[in-house]
Amino acid sequence: MGDTGPRTPSVPGQEPYPMPRLALYSLAVCILAAAAAVVSFAQGSWLGIVWVLLAGLSSNMAWYCLRRAKAERRAGGATG
Repeated sequence: MGDTGPRTPSVPGQEPYPMPRLALYSLAVCILAAAAAVVSFAQGSWLGIVWVLLAGLSSNMAWYCLRRAKAERRAGGATG
């Protein structure tokens, strides 16, 4: 299912860099958690503190994933 035929052998240095999907997902979670915190605090609920903590955690995760992908790209370009 979904087979598009045989793959051509990849040549090092010619394939595109993989998209850091985990960083994008965690960035989306960060934005949604920040919006949920604003709504929660606007309604007078202290549950917004949990949303703020989740936003902080996911933003740190996004930052880490982006930095790791950048370092891998730099290391791959230097040796390849």
